[in-house]
Amino acid sequence: MAPAKSGDLVRLNYKGTLADGTVFDSSEAHGPLQFSIGKGMVIPGFEEAVVGMKPGESKTVEIPSEKAYGPHRDELILDISRDKLPEGFEPEAGQRVQFSKDNQKLDLQVIDVREDMVTFDGNHPLAGKDLTFEIELLEIV
Repeated sequence: MAPAKSGDLVRLNYKGTLADGTVFDSSEAHGPLQFSIGKGMVIPGFEEAVVGMKPGESKTVEIPSEKAYGPHRDELILDISRDKLPEGFEPEAGQRVQFSKDNQKLDLQVIDVREDMVTFDGNHPLAGKDLTFEIELLEIV
């Protein structure tokens, strides 16, 4: 059987963990993942790990943040005056919110709430983190 290559549609099971062993995502929760290699549907390091695998093969790979969700970028930390926020919005630290501006959606996390200012983080929650994936290629569709 030929190994997976760019352009192939693949179906696989996976488990993603952080350096401390915390599971952040898995196919056990969502069912097998299916994607086309080379279409940018998954993070680059994950896609690279699947290339060359054969159906039935399993492996564990460590993906540095640069090939995952990138570095944590300080310029994506935003302080916004409360009077600029939507009326009735009551932010709480840890809350994820989505704003739309100029037909673009901004996915932000509230990281600090003060009387006159709210601090948001526009980084992906896994930015700056190295990730480990256990991957089992089920089939090349």
